[in-house]
Amino acid sequence: MRSSGSPRADRRRTVPRAAAAALSLATMAVLAGCASATTTPDASSSGAAFKPVTQKDGSQITVWADSTRLPSVQAYQKSHPDVKMKIVTYDGGADGSTYLQSKVQLFDRTGSGWPDVVFGSPTDVTWASEATKPGARPFAAPLDDKLVPQSTLDGFAKGSLTPCEFNGHTYCLRNDIAQVVLWYNQSLMDKWGYKVPTTWEEYEALGKKVAKEHPGYLVGSVGDTNSHESYFWSGQCPAFSLTKPDTLRSDLQDPNCTRTAKLLDGLISAKAVTTKGFFSQGFAKDSGSKVLMAYGPSWYGQYLFKAAFKTPSKQIAAAAPLTWQGETTAATGNVGGGVWMVSSHSANLKASTDLATWLTTSDENQASAPTYPAFTKAAQAWLANPANSDYFANDVSKPFQEAANEVWTGWSNTKFPDATAWSSVVLPALTSGKSLTSTLPAWQQEITNEAKAQGYKVVNQ
Repeated sequence: MRSSGSPRADRRRTVPRAAAAALSLATMAVLAGCASATTTPDASSSGAAFKPVTQKDGSQITVWADSTRLPSVQAYQKSHPDVKMKIVTYDGGADGSTYLQSKVQLFDRTGSGWPDVVFGSPTDVTWASEATKPGARPFAAPLDDKLVPQSTLDGFAKGSLTPCEFNGHTYCLRNDIAQVVLWYNQSLMDKWGYKVPTTWEEYEALGKKVAKEHPGYLVGSVGDTNSHESYFWSGQCPAFSLTKPDTLRSDLQDPNCTRTAKLLDGLISAKAVTTKGFFSQGFAKDSGSKVLMAYGPSWYGQYLFKAAFKTPSKQIAAAAPLTWQGETTAATGNVGGGVWMVSSHSANLKASTDLATWLTTSDENQASAPTYPAFTKAAQAWLANPANSDYFANDVSKPFQEAANEVWTGWSNTKFPDATAWSSVVLPALTSGKSLTSTLPAWQQEITNEAKAQGYKVVNQ
């Protein structure tokens, strides 16, 4: 995950990457359960021990949240009147903002001012888990070190906390996820006698058939700033794979990358997959009614088909992620999802940790959240909420739950957004008529340049 976007939080996961475009369409909140926090340091798996600052029981905690998550924080305050809170609204790390990082660097220099709890993007965790200068403590507290019970951490969807994990510790709690599934217009599929594909090969064949039998209808788009997360992340393409904390593997000539590019090139050539973005200006009006299928995040149902395309209810359905022929294990991508961090400088870790846990795990909060909760039990409550299911033509619970545990963890959370290179290099090339396959070297070079600028060593094979 990595960016904030339509339903996410950083452009690099946190929902969506047109996610920025999407996030404007979808304001989301994220909510959750209860936690106990003690301040006794304990040896970590890396050999270090977290040493809290002097604790002041009952002291006020300062919370930074974006406008979307603000109502959730206020709801916690209302239901926990004994907790003293100061709530500050900020951008939440949206669209790659470095506001939080800049402020923390300032607070590190002045020695005060750190918020106790913050909402941010997965990209924020990459710097918040490290000291900003020699002698300083990392901003984020290691939540697995006597703050959040392991049983609670184990309750999150498989792999959903991976963006929070550095050097053997967990530095954030995942607010929501945006697992990729196959969306389709069931009414049109039934009308035309088409079978919902279960493999990429079937998806490709059906797309080409649709192009011939119903010209103008589409089975996907690669034109949004987050389209690569739906297709290449789901294809297990090692574009952003950290082999070590300081070493990035970006190999776009890997067979998993080239097969995905080749498949999409064929569908683009057949005009079954468009190079225009689903969220681009005018697309909804001109082509929204002609989207037969879309491979994209779980928030597509509410925020793309319902809100943007205005597709009538009981037409859109969801299916499980696709597999490649001959492969039995499915893998999928993630297009969004924010995180909550607790400051290592907090003098009231008990209250701070309880808030972050409640926001992410409580049924009370998450059942009405805008997007799919990362915490498995809260996700069940979310799916049981008619507001999250009544619009669809089928029961989305099974495909959503399957996909939530199939997000490929080989697409790593890095110090730079994964959307920049795609947007600056790949999208202009596609618009000019170049193929995805021919653009892979330039895309890889731009990722390499960005990674090296952030201090990473880069290997391309």
